[in-house]
Amino acid sequence: MSDATLHETAQDPDDFAVQIADQVESFLVAVMEVAKGDEPDSAVPFLLLEVSQLLLAGGRLGAHEDIVPDERYEPDTGPDADVDELRENLARLLEPIDVYSEVFDPYEPRKAPVPARISDDLTDVITDLRHGMAHYRAGRTSEALWWWQFSYFSNWGSTASATLRALQSIVAHVRLNQPLAELDGLDTDQAMGDETLEIEAGRVMVEEIAGPLGLRSPQ
Repeated sequence: MSDATLHETAQDPDDFAVQIADQVESFLVAVMEVAKGDEPDSAVPFLLLEVSQLLLAGGRLGAHEDIVPDERYEPDTGPDADVDELRENLARLLEPIDVYSEVFDPYEPRKAPVPARISDDLTDVITDLRHGMAHYRAGRTSEALWWWQFSYFSNWGSTASATLRALQSIVAHVRLNQPLAELDGLDTDQAMGDETLEIEAGRVMVEEIAGPLGLRSPQ
């Protein structure tokens, strides 16, 4: 299935594979547009919306019975596209709030949060989704669905969920007029416990980053 036939009218729009592929493609296109930086004032709210919609597709994949590909071994899709430029563009765009704290597994007791980056997370998710899209566009629908489902459980589902929580948190802080704790000094190359986030902070407040990121506190 080529790019030209991805949305061919003969396809059943109610087909599960078509719906998942549409949501995946929509996310890929949207994040690439955000990364261009043409509309920085709407970046965070737009990413919040797009990640939320992608996780709806992930939820559907997660609730679906196990998908079995037609072929025993995964066909080669070639090398994954380089995402370094995309990651760097997103990092520049999100610089004030790119680093956040994440708990990898909420069911592991006393697991300390670790630093993560929204820019890294988004490019990681995109790499997984593009891999499945390569199968889909080549007409290997079952392989694409298997990959999206498998990688949802093993990587991009939890990654996108953590990213969504970070984006939702920054929007909530602004809309509820609740200044963030300090952020300067927090980085992903250092361990971070429960108290370190507050200690490691700088003085970047929501009021200082809301404007550039398209977020406004209520008057």
